[in-house]
This record gives sequence, structure tokens and C-alpha cells, in this order.
Amino acid sequence: MSEKDHQPTDFIRQVIEEDLKSGKHKEIVTRFPPEPNGYLHIGHAKSICLNFGIAQEFEGQCNLRFDDTNPAKEDVEYVDSIKEDVRWLGFDWGDNLYFASDYFEQLYTWAVDLIKEGKAYVDDQTAEEMSKGRGNLQTPGENSPFRDRSVEENLALFQEMRDGKFGDGEKVLRAKIDMAHPNMNMRDPVLYRITHIEHHRSGDKWCIYPMYDFTHGQSDALEGVTHSLCTLEFEHHRPLYEWFIDNIDVPSKPRQIEFAKLQLTYTMLGKRNMRFLVENDYVSGWDDPRMPTISGIRRRGYPSEAIRNFCHNVGVTKFKSTHDIGLLENEVRQVLNRDALRFMAVLDPLKVIVTNYPEEKVEEMDAVKNPEKPELGTRKVPFCRELYIERDDFMEDAPKKFFRLKPGGEVRFRCAYWLKCEEVIKDENGEITELHCTYDPDTRGGENPPDGRKVKGTIHWVSARHAVDAEVRVYDRLFKEENPDAAEGSFLDYLNPNSIEIKNAKLEPGLGEIEVGETVQFERLGYFCVDTDSSDDKKIVNRTVPLRDSWAKIAQKS
Repeated sequence: MSEKDHQPTDFIRQVIEEDLKSGKHKEIVTRFPPEPNGYLHIGHAKSICLNFGIAQEFEGQCNLRFDDTNPAKEDVEYVDSIKEDVRWLGFDWGDNLYFASDYFEQLYTWAVDLIKEGKAYVDDQTAEEMSKGRGNLQTPGENSPFRDRSVEENLALFQEMRDGKFGDGEKVLRAKIDMAHPNMNMRDPVLYRITHIEHHRSGDKWCIYPMYDFTHGQSDALEGVTHSLCTLEFEHHRPLYEWFIDNIDVPSKPRQIEFAKLQLTYTMLGKRNMRFLVENDYVSGWDDPRMPTISGIRRRGYPSEAIRNFCHNVGVTKFKSTHDIGLLENEVRQVLNRDALRFMAVLDPLKVIVTNYPEEKVEEMDAVKNPEKPELGTRKVPFCRELYIERDDFMEDAPKKFFRLKPGGEVRFRCAYWLKCEEVIKDENGEITELHCTYDPDTRGGENPPDGRKVKGTIHWVSARHAVDAEVRVYDRLFKEENPDAAEGSFLDYLNPNSIEIKNAKLEPGLGEIEVGETVQFERLGYFCVDTDSSDDKKIVNRTVPLRDSWAKIAQKS
């Protein structure tokens, strides 16, 4: 189903429709607020599609805002990658690009206002002491011994914190709410901490940084966001979000609404675990094609339309659920089946010599570019005396229902001729090195011969004389466990040892002209994308997805 077949209806859109109808808002403003501390993953794609999609549907605006309040983990590299990912998914923030760091001065002013109103105080306790004092869900917390400091003392200490007179963790600023509140987030949460680390935008101007909870809602308010869409883990933070909005003189009052985040089988989406895989060389980087990052799946050859279609089809709910990754892969196949050009490639080459074909002769065979788009016409494929076929398309001791090439057997070579295996050549170790075959000149183009005989098999091939050498990286799922997060032991125990296999392949010559990032179909094998590591001297190709879901067959057998 295309993303444009119909507009979705869900509880968030119903709220927005009611707000517009009642006149509460004249224009809808949403935002996508990533923290630039890593690369975005497929789960973020759902949020991007939701926030930008709603803005488009209701002719509103979606801001791209970087919540950059933790300089210890943030970097310009991540900012640039996030921008690229959002654009690749098909969305544009226009002039509405913001950074929470742009609001540091205003946030500081608001923190001072809270101190003046007796709603915030400087605490000297250690992190361990504060954690112990917060209590738990059964036990109320205890007031900090510094909770009743005077307004004047708190103002002076907070200014000294800003001036850099204290070390990291020596003091914090906390909101004064209720240490017995049933919601743990309301038990005097920390608003500011001391961090003597240079910020990627503000440099060393600041040594105190606001916490996410103190930044997020006020940033929404400053930008005129009407609906702040968050995943379910922020549901318990909503009372604090609203407390800040109600106790600070903000220019607008956004509404936070929570939805279930995207979870996929055979996948881990936590940034901490993904960072571990990257930093410990279990993968080649954030954009490794096995990674669930947007940059990884883009490099693997997933089309952005397939991602949007998938996010559209899984919908928006309040219920936690895990979606089968096969559904995503099927969306990829549907888009690529419609759009991808067809070519032939041999990943595990076995040479075939057509003994009755003239040595110097070359014919150009017609093959369709894409049967889904006949208007594209055909391509020319060279055929000559020496060819390559897939090694597993030949079997010396073949069972009865093996319809590919075998001794004395005949098979159709895709868009070329019928060939019959006459002789099997082996080396001194008994390994098959080549096949000697004959062709039937009356079957050009794969047509049935005049004598009426039939064959059941058709295989692909590549001309040995014209083949393009390539390194093909056959990627599979990174984990062999359906839910590696929940499985016993370390998630590293469930890494798939066969998640990548390198093949020295032979490609149809037309593939030499395919550009980096373009995805095509290798007939009978799957969809493949030219990798960014490719050069004029070496073609490198990634498998995007196989033609069929081989994991589904494994699941049925188990």
C-alpha cells in the first residue's frame, strides 16, 4: 500500500482536528527534537514521519530542534547526520531549524525566576545522597538539608555556579515541588548541573547546563509548538512538563501527547548498545548496512519511500508492541520491485564453456529492464563462448526434482539459449572447475525449439569476457535472536555470525555504469545497492534484501 493511498486516522490526529475545529489553534506546529549524541535509527523514522507528516496534512509547520544540553556526548557530526537523515526521508524544515542551546540565556533567566519565587534551590548533596533521599514508589522521599536555603543565598550560589566557582557535581539546582509526590519525577527534580566541558556550539561560555526536562517544554513554548509528540516513556514526565509550563511565564502552552515507540524483531534500537557495537568494532560504523540506523539502511539500499510506507502502515497507538522486521523488508521489496532495474550477476562463479559456439562470436541478447515498467524497454546483454553461472545452479548427482543444470541435462539460459551439460571438468582435488556444454541455436532468446521438447529450469549467467568484477557483501540480520534485548545473558551472545558474507562476484557489464547509492535487482538473487566504498577501480555492492523472506521459512521449520 502506498503512503498516499489514504490519510491515516489515529488518536493524535483526532485531538488536532478537535483543536482546530474548536479554534484553540489556528495553525498546527509540531517538532522533531533529537539529541545530537548519536545517529538516528528506524525508531526515530516513525517520529519524523509522524511530526512532519502531521504538519503537512494540516498545512502547519514542523520544527527541527536539536536538544543539545549534554556536551559530554554531543557532536557536530551527529547534527549533520541527523539533517541528512531527515532530508533523505523526504522532509524539509525550511527556516525552522533550532537548537536548545540558543535558549540557554532565557532558560537561565527562568531558573532565576523560580528561585526568586521560592520554587527552586541549590543543593550540595552528592548524586548518591540525592538518589537515596528520593525514596521509592512505596516510600516518600526526604527533604534535602539545603531545601530551605534563603532566596538570596540560592541566587548567589546559582550565580557562582554559572561563574565556574564549583567543580563538576559539587552543586545542582533543583525544583522545589513535593518530595512525597507519587510521581518520582516530581520529587524535586534537578534543573541544572555543573559540567566543565566545551559545548559544540556555545564553546566554553557555559559550565552549567539545563537538564532535558527543564529544557524541552520551554523550548516547545518558545517555538510556538502546539502539540509536543513524545514516546510513551515520557508519559510520567508530563506532569513535570506541565508544572514548568504553569510556573514559568512562557509565551505559549504546548500540549504533550505520548505514543508507542517503534520496536522491531531481530533489532536493538538503544543508542547505548548501538554505540557499544560501533566503538568495539562489532560493526564498521554507525552507517554499517547491518545497523538499524537511518544512515545504515540508506547505505544498504532501502528506499526512503519504503520507510515512510512502513511507518504509515504500523500506525500510531498507545500500546507497546514489536513489529516483525519482515514487514519492513516486504515494504522494501514492494518499492524496489516496482522501481529497480534488472541485471544478472553471479555471486559464486562456475565457468561454462559452450563448446559448439564460435570462439570469437559475441551476440547481444535483449533483456527487459523492468517487467513492471515495460515502457523502459530492454537492455543488451552480451553472450559468448565462455560464461559464468552460479555454482549451486549445477549439481553432479542431482535429485529427480532438480530442474537446474546437471550432467546430460538441459536448461534455459535467461534471454539467451538452451544449453545442455556434456562434460564436467575437475581439478586434481576433485573440485569442479568448469562445465562443457552445447547450445541449441534454434532457441535464441530462450524460445522453445521446433521439435517441441521442454525444459523446466531457467538460470541466469554472465559473459566471462565482458563481466565486471565486484565485491558483493551479502548482508543478513545482525542478530539471530528475535528479541535480543529480552534474551538471557549479553546481547552480544546473539550476534549473527553470518550477518555478512563477502563474495567475489561477476556482474553483467551494464552494472559497471550503476552509480553509488543506486539499488537494482540481481535476477533470482535479490536487491543490491552500490556501496559508498566503491571506486572506479573496485565495485562494491551490498545486498539490500533477498527476493523472498528466507527467515520466514526458518521460523516455519523450527
